[in-house]
Amino acid sequence: MYRIIGTDQKEYGPAGANQLRQWIAEGRINAQTLTRAEGSAGWKALAAFPEFAGVFAPPPLAAEPPRFAPMGAYPPKNSSMAVAGFVCSLLGLMCCGPFVSILGLVFSIIGLVEINRNPAQLNGKSMAIAGIVLSAVGCLMFLAGFAIAFWPGLPKGIRFHHFWHS
Repeated sequence: MYRIIGTDQKEYGPAGANQLRQWIAEGRINAQTLTRAEGSAGWKALAAFPEFAGVFAPPPLAAEPPRFAPMGAYPPKNSSMAVAGFVCSLLGLMCCGPFVSILGLVFSIIGLVEINRNPAQLNGKSMAIAGIVLSAVGCLMFLAGFAIAFWPGLPKGIRFHHFWHS
C-alpha cells in the first residue's frame, strides 16, 4: 500500500499498486509524484519504486532524427544588384536614356563583384554581364545619336539642329 502527495499538496491513500497504475493511466499522477510506501518513513518520486519502473518508460524515439541541411545546401539566390543593373540597363536602352544606363552599369558591376565573391550563395552572373553589355550599348547609342545630331559638318537634313530651325 502507498500514500501519495497530490498536486493540491494533500495526502491521499492508502492505495494499492493497481490503483496507482490506474491513476497513472488517467494522468492523475506521474513519475515525479511524491510517494511513500507503507511502513517506510521517507517520501520519494513514484518512478523510484522498482514496481513502477516499467510504467514510466521513456517515449519511443522517432525512427530517424530530423535532418538539417548543411551550410550551402540551400539553392543560391539571385544577386539583387545584378537584377537591378539588368533592369536599369534595359530601361536606359529602351526609354530612359544614358543616366539610367549608367546606373545599370554601376549596379551590374557591383552585382558581378558580389557574385564572384560569394558564388555558393549568389546566382545571376549572366544577368550582370548582360546588364553591363546593355548599359554600354545604351550609352554608345546615346553618344552616337548626340554626335549625329550636333555634328557641324553633317549635311543640313541630317543634323538635329536643322530639324528644329528649318
